[in-house]
Formats: sequence, C-alpha cells, structure tokens
Amino acid sequence: MRRLAVLRHDVPASLVVFLVAVPLSLGIALASGAPIVAGLIAAVVGGVVAGALGGSPLQVSGPAAGLTVLMAETISTFGWAVTCLITVLAGALQILFGLSRVARAALAISPAIVHGMLAGIGVTIVLGQLHVLFGGKAQSSALENIAQLPAQIAAHHDAAALIGILTLAILLVWPKLPAAVRKIPGPLAAIAVATAVSLVAGMTLPRVELPGDLLQIRFTPQLPDGGWGQVAVAVITIALIASVESLLSAVAVDKLQNGPRANLNRELIGQGAANMVSGALGGLPVTGVIVRSSTNVAAGARTRASAILHGVWVLVFVVALAGVLKSIPLAALAGLLVHVGAKLVNPGHLRQVLRHGDLPLYLVTVAGVVVFDLLTGVLAGIVLAVLLMLRRTVWSGVHAEHHGGEWRVIVEGVLTFLSVPRLTKVLGTIPAGSKVTLELVADYLDHAAFESLSAWQQAHERTGGTVVVDEIGHPWFAKGKEGRPTLRRTAAAGAMPRWLAPWSAWQAVDVRVPGQRTHRGATEFQRRAAPLLKDVLSGLAHAQQPHTLFITCGDSRIVPNLITTSGPGDLFTIRNIGNLVPPGQADPSTNAAIEFAVGVLGVREIVVCGHSSCGAMGALASGPPVDTALATWLVHAEPSRKRAGAVTLGGERPEREPDRLALHNVLQQLTHLRQYPLVAEAEARGELALTGLYFDVGEAQVYLADPAKGEFVAAGAPAAAPAG
Repeated sequence: MRRLAVLRHDVPASLVVFLVAVPLSLGIALASGAPIVAGLIAAVVGGVVAGALGGSPLQVSGPAAGLTVLMAETISTFGWAVTCLITVLAGALQILFGLSRVARAALAISPAIVHGMLAGIGVTIVLGQLHVLFGGKAQSSALENIAQLPAQIAAHHDAAALIGILTLAILLVWPKLPAAVRKIPGPLAAIAVATAVSLVAGMTLPRVELPGDLLQIRFTPQLPDGGWGQVAVAVITIALIASVESLLSAVAVDKLQNGPRANLNRELIGQGAANMVSGALGGLPVTGVIVRSSTNVAAGARTRASAILHGVWVLVFVVALAGVLKSIPLAALAGLLVHVGAKLVNPGHLRQVLRHGDLPLYLVTVAGVVVFDLLTGVLAGIVLAVLLMLRRTVWSGVHAEHHGGEWRVIVEGVLTFLSVPRLTKVLGTIPAGSKVTLELVADYLDHAAFESLSAWQQAHERTGGTVVVDEIGHPWFAKGKEGRPTLRRTAAAGAMPRWLAPWSAWQAVDVRVPGQRTHRGATEFQRRAAPLLKDVLSGLAHAQQPHTLFITCGDSRIVPNLITTSGPGDLFTIRNIGNLVPPGQADPSTNAAIEFAVGVLGVREIVVCGHSSCGAMGALASGPPVDTALATWLVHAEPSRKRAGAVTLGGERPEREPDRLALHNVLQQLTHLRQYPLVAEAEARGELALTGLYFDVGEAQVYLADPAKGEFVAAGAPAAAPAG
C-alpha cells in the first residue's frame, strides 16, 4: 500500500518532468554542436542511472545548459568521438571525487563565481541562438556573434524569425496564463505550437535531424591522436563544473522539500556513473538540473522513482515518436534556448551579489566566460576571489583621533608586514611629546608589525610623550614585549573577553586615583558596547517587561545576567546580603519589589540564587557580631539555619558548613516567597514558576534546585535514566 501511495505521486510527477526534459534536451544538444540525439541519450541515462544511484532522491539529471559553451568548445577542438571519451573519463573522475568524500569542498567556490558562470553561459547562449532564431548559424565565439548579429537581424529570414519569436513569446506569456492552462509545461507548449504553425503554413525551415533507427546508434568513444594534455584539462574541467553544478542543484532541492537530505558524496558517484554510461553511448555530459528538479518537487514527487521513470518515458517517446521530433524547427529550439539563457542571468542572484559586496567577482567571471571561455572565466573569478580574500585578510584599519590634548591610535584587524607602511604613516602624524593611547584590536600581529610598533613607542617616549597600549583580545603586543611572542593565531582563542575579565586584567589605571576605573569603564562602554546595544535599549526607553524576578546576594562575584545569559530588560533584580526574602513580609523594600515585579510587571518566574563562599552564610554559621546591622539583618535567615535534613550539590554534600547552609537558605527563601499571597495565587494559576539556583564560584558552575528531592543538579547535566 505504501508503494502504491508513493507511485500515485511519482508517476504523474515523472510525466510532467518528461514533458519539460524533451525539448530542453534537444535544444541543449543543438547549442552544444553535438548530434541532436546526444541530448536525448543524456536525458535517458541521467534519469535512469543518476536517478537510481545518486544521493539526492528528488534531483533530476540530464544535459545541462551550464555546459553548452564548454561542450561546444570541446567538440570543436577534439571532434565528437573523442568528446565522448572525455565524458567517460570525466565521469570516472567524478566517481573518484565521491569516493574521496570531497563533495562539500566543491561548495567552497564563491556563489558569486557560480552565479557569474551561469550568467556568462546565459549571455553566450543568447548571443549564439539569436542567429539560429533568425534562420542563420551561430558563430564560433561570443564576440563574433555580437559583431555579426546586426547583419543577421537585417537579413531576410522571415519564416525562421517568425517561428523563433512565436516560441519566445509563448514562453514569456505562459506564466501569466490561468493555472489550469499552466499544468502543461511552457517549453512543451511553445515547441508544440511553433511546430504546428510551421507545418500548417508549409514553411520550409531547418528541422531536427535524427538517425533513421535510434536503436541502432553506436557512438564508440575514440582515443585522440595526440594532445593528451589538452584532453586531461578538458576532463578535469568538465568533471569539476558538472560536479559543482550537480552539488549546488542538490543543495537547492534540499531547500525545496522536507524529505531526506542529499548525500553529496553519493550524488557525485551517481553523476559519475551516469556520465560514464552517457559518454559510452554517445550522449552529452549529465548533471543535476535545477529546472527539472524543481519541476519534479513542485509536481509532488516523493521518491527517486520519479526521476527514473522520467528517463524511461524519454526513451519510449523517442523510439515511438521519432517522426514527431523530426518536425521540430531549429528556430523553435533556438527560441527556447534564448529564453533559457536569459533566465540564467538571474536578477535575484545579482542583487545577492551586490548585497555581499562581491560584484567584481561576478562581473569578472561573466566577462571571462563571454569573451574567452568557460574555464578562463571561472579561473579568473577564483583568482580574483583569492586576491580579495588576501586583501581582506591582511588589510588592517589604522587611524588616529585627537581629543583635547590626547591622541588615540586605533589599529584593527590582521597587522602584518604588509600593513607597516600605512601604520608608520599614521604614527608619523602624532606630535612629539603628546599623550597617546594605542588601541590594538588585533587578530594577529607578526614580527615586522611588532618591531614597528615597539620602535615607535620607544622613540615617542624619548621625546617626553607617553604611550598607553590598550589591547582588546589576545595580548599579542604585551607578550612580545615580555619576550614571549605568540607564534600561532590559535593562541588567541584562550583570551578572556575584556568585558568579562577583572578590571586589573586589561585596564592600565592607577588604582590610587579615585574614580579612574569607573571613568575608564564608562568610556569603554560608550565607545564599544553602546553602539551595539543602542537599538535594544531604545526599545526599552519608556517601559520594561522583564520575564524574571532575580533575587540574589550582593556579593560582587555574582553577575546575574552573566550566569543566566540574559541582557538588558530581562531581569528585575533584588540584591541583598544573603539573598534573603524576610519571612512574614517583614522588609518593606523587599515587599515592594516583589509586589511590583509580580503584580505590575507580570514576571513569569522568580529565581532565588545563592552561591559558594557566601560571607552572610559564613557569619550566620559562626554567629555575627552582636549589636550590628548585619546581626539585625541575619535574623531573617534564622529559619534557614534551623532547617533539618541534608541537601546535596551534584550528588554530594559540600565540605564547608557555610556552603551547606547556603543550599538550605535557597530552599528556605522559596518557602518564604510562597507566603506572599500575590506569589501564591500566581503560582496556583500556573502563571508563575519559582526556581532555586546555586552558583559555585570556583567551578563556574550553576546548579538548579530540586526541592522535592533535596538536591541541586548541575545545569546542562544529562537527565538521569528512569529506574527499572
């Protein structure tokens, strides 16, 4: 039953894809300069072999427009029989790619280069097929096609031009027709109408040529007479481009459906096997084709049976209705290819490239493909991509700012010998004897850059100036000054973010000057954090809506937003000595805060957080000094000291009495909270949750309370397996 349910979707989908594949396969063969039947062979083999063996179940393979330019060049250089051998060898190389599990490496090619390659192919196809559309023949290069096009348009090829333009017009109008009409694939409708018009009108036009008996076709691949170096380049080029196009198509198909994801290495093996078979039988190279694949998904295909069946239908149709194919005008196929080529120049892709700043890659690739050839265009794009990557990698931002009587020099990025000229130029503008803060936000600092900075610092200080080096991130410069330079960039991974580090770890301040640390910290916030937080804080400017009331100790080591990974506006915080909630609502300040958080702000959770080495719990355990404010306050913690029973932390009781008392204290404060009518009612309605936390400062570990079991469990620990 399950197989019948699948076939109920796959069979109709395969018929739709078959109707799209036939005219496209004929047109691609025409544009490639290959025998027309070669496109049909590739369609059959791509459907059956790649469909059965590939790793993308819903991908449909066949001859692709993306290889037309390269195939035309290959056929022109080597002849058809040797080209078939090249296709077989390219397939074998693809299988090796798949077995070596390098499929994902092919996706490292910049999308701008891939889009540029497709656009260049599209432009080349359009320029060549416009000649055929007007009844002529495509020239040997895109530049010649451009030069000869005005004369071709001016020549009198009325019948061919009429059929070509009619085909193109139907394709342009088809997407705007009612949905019921659009169930027929546009390419099939355009070719059928154009062919019917040409036959009814009795037009004498160049039409598709096929061998008399398709089942007797024998295209045996032949060895070349020489030039094996050129053959090897062609094999590698076809294998690489066919692989990239197939992999990109497979990734795109994954995004179109919710079924199993593609196995990219298996997909390469399937594509390679299909190319070996196709080349051996005299077919064009096979790739995954996004036009057919997207049609397959849209038609409701569920398994690879759809792709396989589409190949079977192509074979049956060609054998049974070869006479129909011979009636198709070449001008109609040219009109179809002009439409396909124009769609390869995708405005959406161009907008993406513009947004990411990769327009130069796109344009260079397009120009290389159109003016020279496909390989040259792609290689030009890759070379430019490498150069841009190197520039972005080695370029460091260096500039100086003057505020009052002080100077600030900011250096950002990778600082290497390539940046030294610019660095010395900027440093040379700093007046002698001035006070300078050198702000280093360096991802890497090499020897030459270190020597340049160090020499300038010494020279500037000899003139009576001062230089304060402020390093953000890994201390590349500081370790160099200590004689222990960092040799590997990976060392930077161990650096603590400065906003988490103690003040003394990154601030060069004089601790004897009151307020200097706060002034420095406020300046740091304003320069670096404020621009990042401005949008968030602007949304909180007139109201707050925290999700949690967080009650914790006043201890400086406890940073609520840090240990809960929260930010501005998330926590409404109460801090006091010992994280206490006085029983009987004895403290007006705490009462007001709880009422406001629960009754007005509507928090969904209240957290009580204790911690290790708590001074309040230590005083409670040993007895605080009498007649002090601390003693008066810790009276509210007496219920915690009197709690009975053991509480465990991570399965064990803490060794120190104050830490054991801190655990009891968290649970006791949750009990006190439930004595607040507002809290009790909200919890009873399911609108409020009460949570106990404990933070082990030395281990940087947060624990969550389970009051029913009397234990605290480490946050992030795997859940215990159920008993039995």
